[in-house]
Amino acid sequence: MAACYNKYFMNPTDEHTTAIALNGGMEVSAEVLSTLAEIGEEVNASLDLDEVLARSAALIKRHIDYEIFGVLMIEGDGSYLRHRFAIGYPRELADNLRVPLGQGITGTAAATGHSVRVSDTSKDTRYINAIDSVRSELAVPLMLHGKCVGVLDIQSRHLDYFTRDQQNILTLLASRLAVAIENARLFQKVRAQADTLLLLSEVGRETGAILEVEELLRRAAEQTKRVIDYQILSIMLYDEEQKIFRHRVDVKHGHRVQGKLRANASEGIVGAAATLKEPVVVPDVTVDPRYLMVNPETRSELAIPMMHKGKVIGVLDLESPQLNYFTEDHVQTLAILAANLAVSLENARLYEQLARDEARLERDLQAAKRIQGALLRPVPMEDFGLEMAARYLSAREVCGDLYEFLRYGPQQLGIALGDVSGKGTAAALYGAVAIGIMRSLAPQKLQPAEMLKQMNQLVGERRIEGRFMTACFATWQKGRQKLRVANAGQSQPLLYKEGRCGKIELTGFPLGIFEEVTYEEWSVTLESGNILVFHSDGIAETMNSEGQFFGTTRIMKLIEQHHEASATDIADVILREVDWFTQSAPLSDDRTLVVAKVR
Repeated sequence: MAACYNKYFMNPTDEHTTAIALNGGMEVSAEVLSTLAEIGEEVNASLDLDEVLARSAALIKRHIDYEIFGVLMIEGDGSYLRHRFAIGYPRELADNLRVPLGQGITGTAAATGHSVRVSDTSKDTRYINAIDSVRSELAVPLMLHGKCVGVLDIQSRHLDYFTRDQQNILTLLASRLAVAIENARLFQKVRAQADTLLLLSEVGRETGAILEVEELLRRAAEQTKRVIDYQILSIMLYDEEQKIFRHRVDVKHGHRVQGKLRANASEGIVGAAATLKEPVVVPDVTVDPRYLMVNPETRSELAIPMMHKGKVIGVLDLESPQLNYFTEDHVQTLAILAANLAVSLENARLYEQLARDEARLERDLQAAKRIQGALLRPVPMEDFGLEMAARYLSAREVCGDLYEFLRYGPQQLGIALGDVSGKGTAAALYGAVAIGIMRSLAPQKLQPAEMLKQMNQLVGERRIEGRFMTACFATWQKGRQKLRVANAGQSQPLLYKEGRCGKIELTGFPLGIFEEVTYEEWSVTLESGNILVFHSDGIAETMNSEGQFFGTTRIMKLIEQHHEASATDIADVILREVDWFTQSAPLSDDRTLVVAKVR
């Protein structure tokens, strides 16, 4: 018979089990042995702990007609037993009963590592009277590698109900059941960890996509609830300037509440976590001198610092009304969550800062645009014998191109068009300086070549590395209808005269590159209907989707086709055709145009 036990149930490494089996001397029927073998197969056939315990209870019931069945596991810090599976217990009792190790029948079995059989519970001082009708009890420890992991407990309302043979059988079963339970628990733990990691990954993706701090904090509180069933949560962010933690989110039993508005950087459990830069777990806040009582119901607390690049940017703090509520698994899980949240928070902060900076920059650029618009003088209203139009379109908020009209007197007018290297604000400021220089030279009534020469000297005195400008300057004398033109690297001006449009072949060095430069000047007498066009390279060098340039030839053909139109209409036609040519694509360069038509 001992051989049968060895064949089906005995663990050669379990001396305690072997001794019971060999020394029991009992005769067990083939049916019982078959049941024990079946139980052994059943408990090892599944990794679902609830299924293992339910099958074990049903199979044991076939041969030991118990009335109350329970499997209690050692939990918490190893100081008490709690039901993992129960039959015959009131639900509330099974859920809430905690049996300290060393107390009661089950606590004694767990503490000693030996089974305990009580024939009359009313005469045993160890018995905890949880159910009044119980009269006998059999508690068998679940031993694994010499350590008790739980207790298999059966009870009856009859005196002296359980036999020694039943005690031996359950003891043999318990060794196998302990292994099956541990395997199932390990499997559940691994599966729970995998589920948690998947959940953390999902939470990380979701929070990482939120770029608004308040929304991120609200979602973080909701997502933390999916990871751990907390009762009280606070998310505090560190104020570097004030050296304090500011409460940004406080949730109590599922509801947002108004918590402490601020906390000193070194006070309480939160301060300890921030100072140590590591999680702080307090099983019992009443015995921790660092704890500051805010919520009277709090019994345990967990504070996780949120770190970014070695700096604490905030603390995730959870509280529970239960003692020793937070486990090592909670710490590991929340540490990962806090790390992800820290990155998301920093990204959201940077995004908000960027948004504020961009809004301020946009306001500044709009102000600069208004100032530049005011700086560019409108077309003169006086009668200089010319019909004039000026247009400029900026590729950015402000324009690097410029035009200017200088009144030399009632009969003479200076006309300029320039293009500063680069684009945007820096180019616009450089252009504003050039306009200021031209206006300062205007009282001298300089002719084109001399104007560009002196401008080059003055711009050169204010040289900025990598910056220069091209310019074309002309003077018009109404009475003599005389036009003088000089060019400093600007697109060659166009002149419509005698039925055709051509370039005024003038070149020259841009302003601000070389110190001593002279410029060539060309003059011509114009007649009624002649047209002078200054244009920036942003018009001729505009490219379409096929890589073709609009080109100067197209501009000249448009002038020839519309030479009878007004200066305003000619300017509008040219810009409209350029826009059609690019299919209204965004501007890649500033477009500036001055058209002067002799009346």
